[in-house]
Amino acid sequence: MAESGASPLRPKPPARSPLFRAEQFVWLTARVLEQRLFAYHFLNGAAEPVEAALNAYRNEDGGYGHALEPDLRGPVSRPLHTARALGVLDAIGRCGGQRVERVCRHLTAVSTADGALPAVDPGQRGYPVAPFVPVVDDPPSELLTTGPVVGLLHRNEVWHAWLFRATDFCWQAVESLRRSHPYEVQAAVAFLDSVPDRPRAEAAADRLGRLVREQRLAALDPDRLDAYPVAPGYASGEHHFPHDFARSPRSVARAWFTEEEMTRSLDYLAGAQQEDGGWPVRRRQWAPAPTLEARPVVTIEALRTLRAYGRYVG
Repeated sequence: MAESGASPLRPKPPARSPLFRAEQFVWLTARVLEQRLFAYHFLNGAAEPVEAALNAYRNEDGGYGHALEPDLRGPVSRPLHTARALGVLDAIGRCGGQRVERVCRHLTAVSTADGALPAVDPGQRGYPVAPFVPVVDDPPSELLTTGPVVGLLHRNEVWHAWLFRATDFCWQAVESLRRSHPYEVQAAVAFLDSVPDRPRAEAAADRLGRLVREQRLAALDPDRLDAYPVAPGYASGEHHFPHDFARSPRSVARAWFTEEEMTRSLDYLAGAQQEDGGWPVRRRQWAPAPTLEARPVVTIEALRTLRAYGRYVG
């Protein structure tokens, strides 16, 4: 019999279930942040430990650094780290209040002249950075960085002066896309999924979905990957699938794909779990530590996507 006041033991999933195998992988390889995120999403963990782990990456300027986004090393605050931090806060229902007010002040300070965010700035020099994230003297605004941040702030009904020009930038960037690549499309979807003007968002999403299909940016048949070109600069085999664009059935991108296409995509995702219990990093692997740190992130995302579509992962 358990002692009075002892915490009840949670039921264990079957020993070879996808969730059990992923749990073992997380305990073996993940940073504290991803361990606590896994516990929050799948083991009835609390939000407070996740936020405490995230705070370790926060800097005095209100931004985030310290390789929160594994492909950018070093202590300095960068917009891609901030986007990742906001995603964590959104996932645990803490994307609001003074913590986000501080983030918005930081975003204002680091924005370009048009009020949006660059991917990385010259301050990254001197610290290791992935070769596919170029460091330039005068970096332009990027939908890749700005779209997810603006989308998350709108999703959480955050209102700050920084959002007005940043939202205008995202609209202009999304509606002017003629050619694109999967990560930029994902950023556009993150914006369109949450921006308040729903009729405009649905119209933009419809056009973007046609672009994705016309340019074969989504691999619709995992058994015929040679029929789908990999975007320039991507790693060999760095394909993107319907589930990468529509991470839940509620996404505007879900309408881009048929039931059959989405079923094949989710089957492929479920089957991609590796023997060690984790999911692979498909982007270019440029150093051991970033890959090791990214795999638990990718694993949690895969499990959340499968669960969003009703796939049993226990």
